[in-house]
Amino acid sequence: MKIYKLGEEVLRKKCVPVEPEEINDEMRSLFLEMFDTMDEAEGVGLAAPQVGISKRFFVVTADDGIRRVFINPQIVYTSSTLSDYEEGCLSLPGFNEVIRRPEKVTCCAVNEFGKPFTLEADGLLARIIQHENDHLDGIVYIDRGNPEFAAKVSAQMQKRLERQAKKDAEKAKKAASIAAKKAAKLEKNNSRG
Repeated sequence: MKIYKLGEEVLRKKCVPVEPEEINDEMRSLFLEMFDTMDEAEGVGLAAPQVGISKRFFVVTADDGIRRVFINPQIVYTSSTLSDYEEGCLSLPGFNEVIRRPEKVTCCAVNEFGKPFTLEADGLLARIIQHENDHLDGIVYIDRGNPEFAAKVSAQMQKRLERQAKKDAEKAKKAASIAAKKAAKLEKNNSRG
């Protein structure tokens, strides 16, 4: 799966809730793909908008190694005790910043089988839940840190996207040229026959 990067519109959209009838085998396959993508990228969480889907769900695997799916999550409690931790994001590769967040949260959600659950989390799991839940509201972790750092990262990510778009356009042009040459050669061979 493609992981969308900062600067791509889908990361700044507020996601819409998942309807109960959408929770089916097809969606469960999507969750497995997301876990595989997340693991391959060496991440600990992945939200739907990061794979181009504007729906309210995310997957996580914290330090306890348990794979969890959160559909239509709601953080219903955050502790007044805060902690600092250096965060990164698969949508902002190569950038890290210390972000202050509540140490503990309580999150209500629905699992991959449509069953509601409530989870009290602390430490890394609480942080991952908050980070991924932010994605569902179009928020990335740098929005919660130093504004100067956020502006610098946004500018650098925009430059990366522009370079990638240029490379993609060159690749497409080259592929079209090759296809045209093949078609011309095939036409030439057919006209001889």
